[in-house]
Amino acid sequence: MKSKLNKKQKKMLKRIILSLAIYVFIIIVSKVSGLSNVWIIGALSIIPYCIAGADVVNKAFRNIKRGKVFDENFLMTLATFGAFAIGEFNEAVAVMIFYQVGELFQSYAVNKSRKSISDLLDICPEVAAVERNGEIACVFPEEVNVGDIIVAKPGNRIAIDGVVISGNSSVDTSSLTGESIPKDVKPGDEVISGCINLTGLIRYEARKEYKDSTVSKIMELVENASANKAPVENFITKFAKVYTPIVVVLACLLAFVPPIFMGNISEWIFRACTFLVISCPCALVISVPLSFFGGIGAASSYGVLIKGSTYLESMSKLKTVVFDKTGTLTTGVFKVTKVVPNNEEYQQEEILKMAAMAESYSNHPIAKSIMDAYGKDVNMSADIQYEEITGQGVRLRVGEDIILVGNEMLMNENKMFVSRESVLGTTMFIAKNGKLAGTIIISDVVKPKATDTIKSLRKHGVKKCVMLTGDSESVGYAVAEAVGLDQVYAKLLPNEKVERVEELLKENSVDEKLAYVGDGINDAPVLTRADIGIAMGSLGSDAAIEAADVVIMDDDISKISGTIKISHKTMNIVKGNIVFALGIKFGVLVLGALGMANMWQAVFADVGVAVLAILNSMRMLSYKPDKNKTASAI
Repeated sequence: MKSKLNKKQKKMLKRIILSLAIYVFIIIVSKVSGLSNVWIIGALSIIPYCIAGADVVNKAFRNIKRGKVFDENFLMTLATFGAFAIGEFNEAVAVMIFYQVGELFQSYAVNKSRKSISDLLDICPEVAAVERNGEIACVFPEEVNVGDIIVAKPGNRIAIDGVVISGNSSVDTSSLTGESIPKDVKPGDEVISGCINLTGLIRYEARKEYKDSTVSKIMELVENASANKAPVENFITKFAKVYTPIVVVLACLLAFVPPIFMGNISEWIFRACTFLVISCPCALVISVPLSFFGGIGAASSYGVLIKGSTYLESMSKLKTVVFDKTGTLTTGVFKVTKVVPNNEEYQQEEILKMAAMAESYSNHPIAKSIMDAYGKDVNMSADIQYEEITGQGVRLRVGEDIILVGNEMLMNENKMFVSRESVLGTTMFIAKNGKLAGTIIISDVVKPKATDTIKSLRKHGVKKCVMLTGDSESVGYAVAEAVGLDQVYAKLLPNEKVERVEELLKENSVDEKLAYVGDGINDAPVLTRADIGIAMGSLGSDAAIEAADVVIMDDDISKISGTIKISHKTMNIVKGNIVFALGIKFGVLVLGALGMANMWQAVFADVGVAVLAILNSMRMLSYKPDKNKTASAI
């Protein structure tokens, strides 16, 4: 532990060791020499007390001047001053020393927990190597302009979101996505700020200013995460503000009311001091926020950014999950899933070739899927005539042959009456010289993990899974059946999606939460309207980071259920800490008031309970919802 302490903590540790050594020395000397003079022992005891607790006393008086009276510094100062006043010097010094031991441990635990998120600062590039006037100039990322060409050598961080213009390499995206497998990039591919260039030198063109880049947006998100406190955190803060003044008043009553009837004021003051030591709310004030901080840190290392503990708590109450279709439940990448020749005259490859010839001039995703499926270069000779028919397809004249590639409208107008198959995807018809040659089905493929994710969500308490899509009913229902959804609403405009979500929100009780999962670009209004907006696969999407409450930094839909597991684990630890801390506190408070607990037991009820609660909270730092998945901490 010592090697990991910061400068302030090391100084604190030295003070604790020195004060403890002097304290033990005074006890030994007084026992061996038979020293019994109260004034001398008291004067000597002030030395280790001041070494250990001068800062506590100083904070107490400073806070009193600021109007912040009732905090743990005030309680410890009042209790130990009271112990000195009645001659309980050993107890006063011991309480302050061990209180500081607890404070040191708490400081160490908080810093360690904070490191799980503050390590995110490491993703910020220090400089960018920009090509200017034929030379390389190292500038701050904030000084890079859109359109600048940046050089990234192996080991350099990508400074600004951009597009590779030369070079091939692999980039490590684990600090952003939690994904350990490097991503290969080549000219034309996007690179995201904060990633590490691994293998080759690349040159890329900046497409954003630094303030709009992914790394800047993430940093802003993390820095503001603590502002959105969970209801239970706000409760603990309010509880401490009310609880502390009450116990001070009770301690004063305990010190001065019973002696009126029973005498022995020193005994009752000692009980009151013990009562004050016990009453410090450190365990709750430190461990509850620490648990949420650990939960957010665990999610960060999992590749999920949560904007505050309020959303982490809400995830544990999730009962309805509403999905967008494209890019969320489906890959958003079109692929040829079926090639059907109309008769034995044509083979699949020939049908694909005719379609590829027709689509070779287009940049549409469907055209690209056909070219990928054909997998060969298309030789467009000079005697090929190309005509695009708006809203229908393409007509090709290849020598003496006429080839038509398009939808059913194109076929029907050319006296080949066909009907669209009821399939998941887009149907493209291919005809040659007035006769139907075959059909190609292009589909937006369902994500491999979508079905298992829906099952996992149900295991973690989600009652209803719904899909909202602007696509056709046939496509929507096909996807819903494939992944196992409860309800589907198709042909929706963005404002209609918001209306559907509002209807679903009304079906939930106050303690039941609804999450909307979308790509964060077209779904910003509905992401904002849901109890929890979850942006999927949004690496580099400004709209997602701004509109969503939870941002999954890659395209892994299964991380939704993993994040729910993190939220459940966090809330279990929070509730356990509250029950444990309050149970021990109130039990020992009663014993202290009855004179059945001394200062040492009071120290355990304060420092001991706080340390145990913090240790319990720190379990979140190493929690992995999916132990089979390797994820580096952000």
